[in-house]
Formats: sequence, structure tokens, C-alpha cells
Amino acid sequence: MSFIRRQEERLAVRLLTWQYQRMNHPVPAMKELERQSVKLVDDAHGIARERGRNVISIIREMISDLKK
Repeated sequence: MSFIRRQEERLAVRLLTWQYQRMNHPVPAMKELERQSVKLVDDAHGIARERGRNVISIIREMISDLKK
């Protein structure tokens, strides 16, 4: 796994944690957060390939959609 990919996943974990706390939901265990972050980053990369956009901005959009 590349350095950048690991950083994206770590960022996704932090964003997910922040979003859960902000919504006053219990934060899942770290293993669950890591699983969610891997899926989130995978999905973001797929969207970026289709649309030609920045992965980080897509991850932020996807996390904001979780609150809905």
C-alpha cells in the first residue's frame, strides 16, 4: 500500500470520528472505523476516476453525506 493511500485512509478515519462525534453518535471501534475508511477511500478513488476530481474533496463530500 502506498504512503499516500495510507494517509488518505488515516484522514478518512479522522473525518469519520469527527462526524460521529458531531452527530452525537457513539464512535465505533477502531477496526470498524478502519474498515469504513478503506471503503470510503476505495469509493472516492472510483468516483475520481469517473469524474476526474480530487480524491480528498470526494471523501469530504461522502462523509458529509453520511450525516443525512
